[in-house]
Amino acid sequence: MKILFLCTGNSCRSQMAEGWARHLRGEQIEAYSAGIAAHGLNENAVRVMAEAGVDISDHRSKRVEELHNVDFDYVVTVCGHASESCPVFPGKATMIHVGFDDPPQLAMDAETEEERLAVYRRVRDEIKAFVETLPKSLTTRYS
Repeated sequence: MKILFLCTGNSCRSQMAEGWARHLRGEQIEAYSAGIAAHGLNENAVRVMAEAGVDISDHRSKRVEELHNVDFDYVVTVCGHASESCPVFPGKATMIHVGFDDPPQLAMDAETEEERLAVYRRVRDEIKAFVETLPKSLTTRYS
């Protein structure tokens, strides 16, 4: 099953989702991530994923247009902007939205690095919990 995790900038949430999917469900899911734009890989996302034993340091931020030739089964938008701006995918792709808070936005008001990273860790763990339900939750709920 081919799943695209789509976000605004493909820097944080979609990268974490791809990392978790490859790590936890690699035999069942061919995971990809992309963004409406490419904002570069977020270093705090890389850091908190590494803390959880998932290395996404070799991921690259990319625009969704780079994956135009992949026939996805599901496109999962992980932020509101991507859900509203999502391009049309030809073929059989089922579009779903599962929103997660934006760690860089929430961490802007953090006074310490530990407070900042706590936001990233919370979202990382929420994304992991969602990915752990895959692919069954997609095939039973959205087919």
